[in-house]
Amino acid sequence: MKILSTQSLAIKDIMIIRFQRFSDNRGYFSEPFRETDFFAEAQLSHLAGARFVQVNESYSNANVVRGLHFQWNPFMGKLVRTIHGRMTDIILDIRKGSPTLGKALLYDLPSSAERDYNEWIWVPPGFAHGNYFTKETCIEYFCTGEYSPGCEAGISPAASDIDWSLADPSLVAELSGLLNSDAILSEKDRAGLSLSEWLADPRSENFTTQNISRW
Repeated sequence: MKILSTQSLAIKDIMIIRFQRFSDNRGYFSEPFRETDFFAEAQLSHLAGARFVQVNESYSNANVVRGLHFQWNPFMGKLVRTIHGRMTDIILDIRKGSPTLGKALLYDLPSSAERDYNEWIWVPPGFAHGNYFTKETCIEYFCTGEYSPGCEAGISPAASDIDWSLADPSLVAELSGLLNSDAILSEKDRAGLSLSEWLADPRSENFTTQNISRW
């Protein structure tokens, strides 16, 4: 695996990891993950000790919005990439005691068939996570915790009390336009909580900065 660069976003715990594709006239070859390379990178030292125990693949039609999901017991960090299509990731800080509690980011991850690199986005425990899709898209994500029914909740991406001030305004406008027109959401996601409703829920105490375990 050849890691080209790493970059923290406006919330420094969220990281973009760019890795190379090797292209020629036949197509390309890519090594998205190799454990020894991945955890040997100095820039990824805060991921040392992470163990990926579940891999998910998700296909979405155009105009689908998913999220914002999170779980505890166990906590789940996610390493996410686009295989084809275009995903925009949605990340919301729900860590009580965090200086960015309630603030959300958006990051655009189109597929990179015409480039010689691709990207992972790393979303650690303590964040509600989702995505939206403007075209048919397939994504893959590695998880540090197995799915735990009964230990999950969700915040609506349309909640009026999410703070988008750190997010790219053009992506905020795109998501807002989608949610106000023909967005496709599951009934579960459509019925998601507001941020204030979640923070008043006793279960939100699982997500204090003291309680969140790394993996």
